[in-house]
Amino acid sequence: MKRFFLLCTALAMTAVASAAPSENLSVIADGENVGYVSVEKKGNALDVVYYVDNNGRGAKHKEHLVLGGNGLPTEWTITGTSLMGGQVQESMSWHEGHQKWQSQADQGDVGVAKPSLYVANDASPFELWIYANALLKAPGNELDVLPKGRLKLSKIGPVVLSGKAPKLDAYMLSGIDLTPSIILLDSNKKLFAVLGGPIRKGFEALQPEVSELRHKLVRNELMKLQQQTAHRFESPLRIRNVHVFDPHTKTMSALVAVTVFNGHITTVEPDNGQTPKDVTVIDGEGGSLVAGLKDMHSHPGLWDGPLQIAAGVTTLRDMGNDNKTLPPMIADIDQGRLIGPHIIPSGFIEGRSPYSERTGIVASTEAEALDAIRWYADRGYLQIKSYNSIKPEWVKPMAAEAKRLGLPIVGHVPAFATADQLAEAGYSEITHINQFMLAWLLKPGEDTRTPLRLTAMARAADLDLNSDKVKHTIALMKEHNTGLDTTISIVEQLMMSRAGETPANAAAYIDHMPIGVQRYKRRNYVSFKDDEEKARYTKAFTAALDVIGILYREGVKLWPGTDVNNGFALHRELELYVQAGIPAAEVLKIATLDCDAHMNRDQISGSIERGKLADFFLVPGDPTKDIGTLHKIRMVVKDGVVYYPDEIYRAYGITPFADKPPVVQIAKKDPA
Repeated sequence: MKRFFLLCTALAMTAVASAAPSENLSVIADGENVGYVSVEKKGNALDVVYYVDNNGRGAKHKEHLVLGGNGLPTEWTITGTSLMGGQVQESMSWHEGHQKWQSQADQGDVGVAKPSLYVANDASPFELWIYANALLKAPGNELDVLPKGRLKLSKIGPVVLSGKAPKLDAYMLSGIDLTPSIILLDSNKKLFAVLGGPIRKGFEALQPEVSELRHKLVRNELMKLQQQTAHRFESPLRIRNVHVFDPHTKTMSALVAVTVFNGHITTVEPDNGQTPKDVTVIDGEGGSLVAGLKDMHSHPGLWDGPLQIAAGVTTLRDMGNDNKTLPPMIADIDQGRLIGPHIIPSGFIEGRSPYSERTGIVASTEAEALDAIRWYADRGYLQIKSYNSIKPEWVKPMAAEAKRLGLPIVGHVPAFATADQLAEAGYSEITHINQFMLAWLLKPGEDTRTPLRLTAMARAADLDLNSDKVKHTIALMKEHNTGLDTTISIVEQLMMSRAGETPANAAAYIDHMPIGVQRYKRRNYVSFKDDEEKARYTKAFTAALDVIGILYREGVKLWPGTDVNNGFALHRELELYVQAGIPAAEVLKIATLDCDAHMNRDQISGSIERGKLADFFLVPGDPTKDIGTLHKIRMVVKDGVVYYPDEIYRAYGITPFADKPPVVQIAKKDPA
């Protein structure tokens, strides 16, 4: 009887232990808890709950996995919703020599004697432990994966955190996305933190330390990349046999030679084929030089800089970031330690609400919002950007205070306010085409702090662009000289992506990307009830393009931005401008000289002229005739330093789009 009692007690304790959450992680944003990852382990089965609510959006789904003896999942189901509310229904199974999977992006059935590691399309951050667990047992810590590709796990080394943190090791996982992931595992190889993601529950106070650690480790990797790919020349550098785009006239020149020295353009002259022996010469092979592009809406992180440069983006306007990490990143780039564009920062201010974006400064009162404006002004920020939870009654006093201090103010249209109110208050720009159009589409009382600010755009399918309300808003924009930061490319991504299809906004580059990027692009970002609703989104997106065309013809200033930091999105943004009816040469002028003039930088940048910064790129053909040529950049010069996109792209697991131009002469040193 006693043995029976002890056995029952042991079984009960085992059942309780297996049912209890074996791992809990917290999702932290700007010091606040905005979600969690919960993992229950029952034998070889794992049940994962992932929940995030930040800025009115976030993934919310459940996963069920069964792990085989080698740590590879033999079953994996994921159900719920993704970042913007799109439905997630994904599954993978291996049984009797067949491995099957189905996701929004694709489906497959392959014959394999043993299960292969499957890369999920819509998993929680806990997936990184699944991959790491499998890779730790694999030869060389590398594995081929399904649907395709190869993952690699590299040990960075031991990590020491304060307090009662366990002994940890940092690992870098690459092969899924454009940027590697860094994770911390304890001595039992359990997940402690994803750097830039969740951290083990009970250790939330260590998040600032983990953020600093991430910055340090990523910075070290990128400093190595800078040393490998930044080409500096002690002699003058001459790029010959090229045409130059002149944004003043919107024309391409005859063949010229452009000389660069000490970070600046020194000469632009007809190419007679003769060069002194004491200069280094690159042959542009009849291609075109264009001044560096400007992304007017970005939120860059460390990994983004090289990708922006490879895409010809030599300056970007930061529209809200971490106020602690952005300044040192700017300093590292400006002092040549890291690869990246010139970053022109905006001061981000959000209002306190359940939907707050935890970026920049979150103000609970109007007085705090005004204090935040003064804080940013004292630190030399370009402008102020306001966000969704700013109270409508704060708009006028915030605009007045910014104007008093000489700062433009731009931003989202706060919930329950309208674009008309922002223009009348003195905002110099409205941010995002959807934010601009919402007042024409919403019903009274609807709250745009939720994904409604995106999904309501479907109503534009019924919008009369000749209506009085549309004409009135455009008239106000003209009267108050209010511009629009368009970001039409990300609106296209959200409205026009279709599960299993290659989206138009990624068609030019998707096949060059790592497998994780390819699969994530071939999915819905919002949920569609039926084909009729899909058709409405298509019609609505066409209306948004038509609005851009109307604004251009009416003389409203348009500023191309992306909200995406890989550089490719800006190329698509400019393609969409052309689709909206803006001539390609005019688009290039907007994306170069006009943007610099708007940021008071046109005396030093924006065109290829003597004395200006040597910031430009080389493409084959003529982008004033085919804007799609921007996808094939062969060389980028930023501050006189030469970068070849093919070298940068290979480091990110991207198949290059074009080869580098030849160096046809190496400078000979003067004997004196």
